[in-house]
Amino acid sequence: MDKDMNAVKDQIAAWIKKKIEEAGAKGAIIGLSGGIDSSVVAALAKEALGDNVLGVIMPCHSKPEDEDHAKILAEKFSIRTEYVDIGDTFDALKRGLPKAEGLAPANIKPRLRMTALYYFANLHNYIVLGTDNKDELMVGYFTKYGDGGVDLLPIASLYKGEVRELGRVLGVPDEIINKAPSAGLWSGQTDEEEMGITYDELDEILHALENDQTQGIDPEKVRKVREMIESTEHKRNLPEIFNP
Repeated sequence: MDKDMNAVKDQIAAWIKKKIEEAGAKGAIIGLSGGIDSSVVAALAKEALGDNVLGVIMPCHSKPEDEDHAKILAEKFSIRTEYVDIGDTFDALKRGLPKAEGLAPANIKPRLRMTALYYFANLHNYIVLGTDNKDELMVGYFTKYGDGGVDLLPIASLYKGEVRELGRVLGVPDEIINKAPSAGLWSGQTDEEEMGITYDELDEILHALENDQTQGIDPEKVRKVREMIESTEHKRNLPEIFNP
């Protein structure tokens, strides 16, 4: 998995710029969560597009440190921001729905965030950049029509560990690179705890599966990852169309 991250940085930035031009768009928009993935995508967009980048900070009963980190990132890379607190909207929608716990209400948050991103994208003729990495894409760890509903996926060919490396090359602050990854779906939620596997393990297993070299890896964990990939296949495909 060794890659020249300086070269990767230049390649992704050039790709973003090319895709924006091909779409006839004026720039790109990113939801800034304060996490490593959105920070890396924002920094890459800045590299590619200069001032034609907009970051949107969208807290929803979120941890204050996440908002702080998003602001630190935006300030460091001189990225324009919009601030939209979707907490009241989330609460109002929940009140109109049958009471539930778990993923059903939690997944409202990323879907509301994507609605807000496309609002600003339409206003400015911008393209929405997604922040999913290769691990998340392959095992389906994203919300359908939420953080998965985007125009471009700049870092979806990079494993989580590679995203961290790229973050260091770009100059993303250490407090963002080293924090526990979280989708912010509920209080105290972390990606690794919810998935039941660490990103380091996931990187290793996904790389092994791609190269058909799973010898020496815990077979139970390999089985778990295979099941995650298979059960989320629908998330990576367009809706099926009935053909009579």
